[in-house]
Amino acid sequence: MTNYKHETVVNADIESTFDWFEHEGSFRRLMPPWEVAEEVRADDSLEIGSQRVFKFPAPGMPLVNMTWVAEHTGYDKPNYFADTMVKGPFWKWDHDHYLTEKDGVTTVIDDVTYTVPFGPLGMFVDKILGGALVTGRISSMFKARELRLQRDMREHQKYSNLDRKKILIAGSSGLIGTQLVAFLDTGGHDVWRLVRRPVKEGAKEITWMPDKGVLNPDEIEGFDVVIHLGGAGIGDKRWSKKRKALIIDSRKDSTILLSDTISQLENKPEAFIVASAIGYYGNRGDEELTEESQPGKGFLTDTVIQWESYADSARNAGIRVVNTRNGIVLSATGGALGRMLLPWKLGGGGPLAGGKQWMSWISLDDEIYAIHHLMMNNQCEGAYNLTAPNPSRQKTFSKTLGKVLRRPAIAPIPGFTMRILFGELAKPLLIEGQRVLPKRLKESGYEFTHNTLEEALRDSLGKWR
Repeated sequence: MTNYKHETVVNADIESTFDWFEHEGSFRRLMPPWEVAEEVRADDSLEIGSQRVFKFPAPGMPLVNMTWVAEHTGYDKPNYFADTMVKGPFWKWDHDHYLTEKDGVTTVIDDVTYTVPFGPLGMFVDKILGGALVTGRISSMFKARELRLQRDMREHQKYSNLDRKKILIAGSSGLIGTQLVAFLDTGGHDVWRLVRRPVKEGAKEITWMPDKGVLNPDEIEGFDVVIHLGGAGIGDKRWSKKRKALIIDSRKDSTILLSDTISQLENKPEAFIVASAIGYYGNRGDEELTEESQPGKGFLTDTVIQWESYADSARNAGIRVVNTRNGIVLSATGGALGRMLLPWKLGGGGPLAGGKQWMSWISLDDEIYAIHHLMMNNQCEGAYNLTAPNPSRQKTFSKTLGKVLRRPAIAPIPGFTMRILFGELAKPLLIEGQRVLPKRLKESGYEFTHNTLEEALRDSLGKWR
């Protein structure tokens, strides 16, 4: 049996900190950002008998899923709660959480007692492997939990004097949406999802079918904010005429339906936030691009221009519309970075197409914190570039990723190979680039969590020094 303790200091009072843990979304936010985990159940309580359940790939066996069932066994708000593993990979896992406050600062002590599979033999194997199976993973996991808790509380406290919002989110199951829902929930907002299936019993969900124009106005009456993150993935599949039409139509149908519906409500939302993309600017070489820059040329530019115009009916109805021009969102579990990781871990990483093109990236946490910032500030309206202040060339990105992963960046992939592998989408998404700066976002007062690429990658991958 092994004991592990971790201390987290939070610049917030004990009641607010305990409340963060008690929200359903904390379960998702506490997941290490590099773990591909499916949330099965997360009770909106820490009281005795409540459960949180998730599935995740077995270490070294990505096609084999394991289930972790945690049941809460102790509860003394706001000072203590505990859970034990009733099903999972360990022979034993008991986790006590102790909270204390002094001068408005809360200390959270995680006290874990565990037994690895096969007991002493399992610990011996883990030691031989340098902690790769258990010890190192637990240490990295709690470091990630510490950072998420500290940062989430910091962001929520910025707006603690404002009323909580009732929020409706389309695209809630995607890379950004999953974390955004969880984060907003931990801040005490009333978060609902638009889904394209029958609603689950007791869930905060509303069914719609944008391809058929189906959305009941009565069901979306009374929301303060509507956020639309949906649309067919631009880089998920090779571009054919059919795929390009789907990319456009999925954005057109859904955005127009939402915009037209909320514009005709008696109680209109105060804000409509619609995802967009830096593809608006096209390939511009070394030119520094801000929201004041003119659009570029090409399929992506045309798509984004139309995409942003689909919210015109909401604008004309006096609703505050924000278009978030997203850059490359860094996440180990999806997007561009997620797809890069396997070849890099196998030693096959390197610059793409010469590496001179710019990559305008943003960490996943900055992405959701920025959306929250734009939502809570009534003066924010129009287009905002959601990119970090320091874009990097692809060669620099590759070098930095190799440094973080401790892998050599010695396997460059030429442009013609990218065209063979990915077809038409290779040129605008991989071979070309944009040097985009978040001018309006910074002017609005937003402060980035990750200003440099290396710190963003280390947090995303759990590779701290």
